[in-house]
Amino acid sequence: MVKLAKRNLPQTSWDYLIGGTETETTVARNRLSLDSLAFKPRVLNDVSSIDTATSFLDQPMSMPILLAPVGSLQIFDPGGGATATKAAAEMGIMSIASSVCTPDIEEIAAASNASKVYQLYVRGDENWVDDIVRRVIDSGYKAFCLTVDTSVVSRRERDIAKGVSPTSPTTPGDMGYQASLNWQDVERIKQKFDIPLILKGINTAEDAAKAVDHGVDVIYVSNHGGRQLDHGRGAIDLLPEVVDIVGGRAEIAFDSGVCRGSDVVKAMALGADAVGIGRLEAWALAAGGLEGLICCLQLLQKEISGTLALMGIKNFSELDASFVTAASPVTPPSVVSAFPLLNLEDPGY
Repeated sequence: MVKLAKRNLPQTSWDYLIGGTETETTVARNRLSLDSLAFKPRVLNDVSSIDTATSFLDQPMSMPILLAPVGSLQIFDPGGGATATKAAAEMGIMSIASSVCTPDIEEIAAASNASKVYQLYVRGDENWVDDIVRRVIDSGYKAFCLTVDTSVVSRRERDIAKGVSPTSPTTPGDMGYQASLNWQDVERIKQKFDIPLILKGINTAEDAAKAVDHGVDVIYVSNHGGRQLDHGRGAIDLLPEVVDIVGGRAEIAFDSGVCRGSDVVKAMALGADAVGIGRLEAWALAAGGLEGLICCLQLLQKEISGTLALMGIKNFSELDASFVTAASPVTPPSVVSAFPLLNLEDPGY
């Protein structure tokens, strides 16, 4: 799938998909932190029937997978967010539409009957934001998501080296609205609108505690896949401290570096309620469009099911942090190191 995506994409789009910011240290640490967790399986339990189903935002899901918001998703498949939600409907999971992908709010909502979330980068004043939230509610989305870790355009040196402009260009004035986003905006949205609110890009227990105090419904632990702040911690290293301080007062989503079913199970063991895939989603779309993404999700579900069975548990209700422990990684981390047999031929991939 990854190889086919690379073959199908122009170099600029490929670099946008796999790249991070500056030294791409955070990208590598996401994989390093996931690979630094080992399983502690139980044996002699009846695992003849495995159930991967969960729920999130009171919505039943066949597995705890979110199709994460990916900007400019349409460069990987012309249908963009509409294609993603069609795959989500087919697989019984939830999709999150990015405000910087096409088509628009209403068209994505109409594309399938899957449960959907709408994610917003703020590019206007309070009235502009309020209009977006109203459209989201009127279109039947299950939640509204603010991304909070993107106050400036990060320095993505793969693009700079080629003289390429950001894939989702914005003007300095536009970014000023995102840069000025603050806790008072969160409070205003919560008070004004009756829709669950997600904050995506929480990276510390301190901010998770503030979010819960402001009535946020979902804490989305993410470092943007290493595409924003460089030299951050691996995302899954943040998860236990956030889970601890939230204490069940909000649901918790997680992403960054997730490529395998075993990654999903690790995040769920450490307290996530749902796990987002971003690059994996885009690789699958670039490789084979809607059918490619459905196939990817089917494989992911098989990996999740197999991992649960081999750990001696039948469903996620039996899973907790006692099933994982710290361990030494064995594979040098990279954006594609979850696939050690992959040979992309180009050492710089």
